[in-house]
Amino acid sequence: MNPPAEHKEQFATVIERNKGLIYKVANAYCRDPEDRKDLVQEIIIQLWHSFGKYNNQHKLSTWMYRIALNVAISFFRKEKTRRQTVLPITENIIEIAEEKFSPEKEEGLSLLQQFINELKELDKALMILYLEENSYKEIAEILGITETNVASKISRVKEKLKQQFNSISN
Repeated sequence: MNPPAEHKEQFATVIERNKGLIYKVANAYCRDPEDRKDLVQEIIIQLWHSFGKYNNQHKLSTWMYRIALNVAISFFRKEKTRRQTVLPITENIIEIAEEKFSPEKEEGLSLLQQFINELKELDKALMILYLEENSYKEIAEILGITETNVASKISRVKEKLKQQFNSISN
């Protein structure tokens, strides 16, 4: 049985309005453009399958992030097993407006991107959400962990990143 046309239109509108969220997650987990396209498609398919079950008690973006990250992590694990290599992020996960930065700041942002790429899947997802300025409560809902756990993990990851920066500057 096909869903009603209005359901399809509503879904298309939701995807169009939130495509940046989907691409941001896909960019964070896939290096290869073809793999990225596959992941985007898989995320959209999973969102479609779950669309009728969306509970509006939660923000739409929270629901979408949760599905997108779960699909991306599963996809990443399959690819990692298949290729036996870690896939680095190639696009900036920190979207920067059309500002020009000093070479030092550009280098710092590039290093941050590299360091985040080296994190475990959950920590990478955590930092993507943190850098997107989601609240600890939203991050906890998306990742299915407690707010306390979110705070602890963010603190540990920030400390790890700080140590990595310090080791380079010394």
